[in-house]
Amino acid sequence: MVQKYSLLNNVYFLGGFATMGGMLFGFDISSMSGVVGTARYQEYFNFPSSALQGGIVASMAAGSFVGALLAGPFGDKYSRKYTIMLAASIWIVGSIIQCASVNVGMLIVGRLINGLAVGLASMIVPVYQSEIAPKNIRGRIVSLQQWAITWGILIQFFIQYGCSKIQSNAAFRIPWGIQVVPGAILLIGTTFFPFSPRWLADHGRWEEALTVLANLRANGKRDDPVVQAEYKEIEDAVNFDKTQAARSYAELFRKPALRRVFLGMSLQSWSQLTGMNVAMYYIVFIFQGAGIQGEDANLKASSIQYVLNVVMTIPAILFIDRWGRRPILIAGSTFMALWLFLIGGLMGRFGSATSFDGNKTTTWAIQNNDAASHAVIACSYLFVCSFAISWGPVSWTYPAEIYPLRIRAKAVSLSTASNWAFNFILAYAVPPALQHIQYRTYFIFAAFCVAMTIHVFFMFPETKGRTLEEMDELFNSDVPAWKTRAQPKSHLDNDVEVLKMQQAGGEKTEVDNQLGPVETSSTTLGDKTEVK
Repeated sequence: MVQKYSLLNNVYFLGGFATMGGMLFGFDISSMSGVVGTARYQEYFNFPSSALQGGIVASMAAGSFVGALLAGPFGDKYSRKYTIMLAASIWIVGSIIQCASVNVGMLIVGRLINGLAVGLASMIVPVYQSEIAPKNIRGRIVSLQQWAITWGILIQFFIQYGCSKIQSNAAFRIPWGIQVVPGAILLIGTTFFPFSPRWLADHGRWEEALTVLANLRANGKRDDPVVQAEYKEIEDAVNFDKTQAARSYAELFRKPALRRVFLGMSLQSWSQLTGMNVAMYYIVFIFQGAGIQGEDANLKASSIQYVLNVVMTIPAILFIDRWGRRPILIAGSTFMALWLFLIGGLMGRFGSATSFDGNKTTTWAIQNNDAASHAVIACSYLFVCSFAISWGPVSWTYPAEIYPLRIRAKAVSLSTASNWAFNFILAYAVPPALQHIQYRTYFIFAAFCVAMTIHVFFMFPETKGRTLEEMDELFNSDVPAWKTRAQPKSHLDNDVEVLKMQQAGGEKTEVDNQLGPVETSSTTLGDKTEVK
């Protein structure tokens, strides 16, 4: 039966709204990057040293690391939907504590709690998105996660920028307190969301799984060929998974899962080693080193970078399912390495040792050389653009789509935890690095970008055009990663065509919670493809 159209059956709406979990991370980045260089913040928290400031910023990543690890078991047991709601609830509590902070200790506790929420959301939202989206737009839907992060950064930055004019401690308390709003919207909105059809199937709730799938794919029409074919594919995958090893973390470190787990963890780790989030956290210090003088001028220069981050993520969202994952990653890291080498070279050639009142981190800066300053800022902007159109969205998309259902939540939790582990390390280590090795810090991140380019080329197969259930066939094949290509036509497409021909020929297919076998062109189970 065809139902009346509802936004709650629209994959774009569901996937887009869920990314408000990513927006929480963006809000946090800007809430700190915008205040660390302001006089009010520095005075109230007694001019924190570079090491202490690194600890304050890194506390959020530490909480996120724990949250990401917890999200796997929570997502499997209590559902993707309820885990998102839990993350929103915890975020509200952490934002209140952070807003009310009276000392560094209380601020760190608030950021730890906020981090726990961000870890939960950043892990489970891409999984939920990948499980509700059809294969032809899965990359686009999951990429919305990164776009939401960039919007969170931009919105919170302008809130913070406006509040910086306030001549009281409200200059930093309002930006921290207003973070409650997106958390509350996410909590209330997700209440009405459907469960993931694959999570429902994995828990034996077949009738509900079919209903949700029909709503998402065919406006409630359960006998639609697309619905029947995908339902059958999910059913085969779930039944096959039941014949495999117990669903434990130990399975993640045994063959054949080990390779994919390593790829997901390394991809998320590399995304941090690009230096992008460091550039966002400490953008005030970076532009000081580039020769931007004055708090107001620095914040204005930062705003341009945040706008570019939002705008340049759009092409990736629109074309990730056309371009493929591998070309985007390789091109992105290549260009990022170029811009980072140029930034380090320009600052090393035209900069000199210096110091700033109330800022112990920036000890090297370009002075009285507008051409060099503008060149560094331009390269910084180009670096952000290169990340936004490549590693930003793909680093969330790829790990969420490569694992089989039985280990997906746990495996993605490990990959996301890797992201936050490196986020913590870098957030803590970069201020001392900027203080002691100065412009050479950029060369380190440039070298990382070169290494990740090589790694992606030789190790990461192309996943474009495949359903989640077809990833086993891809990763268990002997085709080298650099020879893999986007699949022009998946097994699911063939199955849909067969079902359409059957229906056109007058054959009726009964679809209920005991859905019978459907003769299709092929069925992919684990590392075997049975041709019928």
